[in-house]
This record gives sequence, C-alpha cells and structure tokens, in this order.
Amino acid sequence: QVQLVESGGGLVQSGGSLRLSCAASGIVFGLYVMGWYRQAPGKQRELVASINSITATNYADSVKGRFTISRDDYKNAVYLQMNSLKPEDTATYYCNAEYRGYNLWGQGTQVTVSS
Repeated sequence: QVQLVESGGGLVQSGGSLRLSCAASGIVFGLYVMGWYRQAPGKQRELVASINSITATNYADSVKGRFTISRDDYKNAVYLQMNSLKPEDTATYYCNAEYRGYNLWGQGTQVTVSS
C-alpha cells in the first residue's frame, strides 16, 4: 500500500521541541525528495523543509536554525526536529514525497505551540 504516515505532533509550550516522523510504504523511498509542509487555518500550505536523495536540504527562512530535516533510507522514514518552537509554528504538518512530478501526501499531524 502506497502511503505516508506522520506521527509526533502535539501541544508544546513556546520554546519547546517536537520531533515529527513520517513512515513511507509502497514506494522506492530513496528516489524521492521528501518534504515537510504546514498549513495554518486560513493560510496556504507552505514548504517547511525538504531533503533530496543525496541529502541536500532546503528550509523556509522562518525555520532556519530551528528546524532540522533528516531521512533514513533504510527505515523509509523522514524526520523533522523542531526546536525553539513559536506560536506561529502552530499548524497541521504534512509529509510529502515527490518524484518526477508525482506527489504523495500524508494525512497530517497537528502541532500546537502555546505562548
């Protein structure tokens, strides 16, 4: 079954940390660019971070220095370590897998940062 399943979201106080995980199945994981996106209520979905097959990374300016994306091709998993969380990081976070224009999305996990 082709799917992405996120976990690790929750409620955390401002300044705290969370680690999101995304487990992939049914795809040749190593070929895919893996990314984390987020969508806050009333806002468009935005790219948070991505990592390609040679582990080159890309981050949104708003999370640089606070978030770290990583992947484990043996476990078919991608992670997002989020430190120094701010209330404006509150959103539903989605895992994405992209290969040659084909996109696969997870169901999302909620992250809420209280002030």
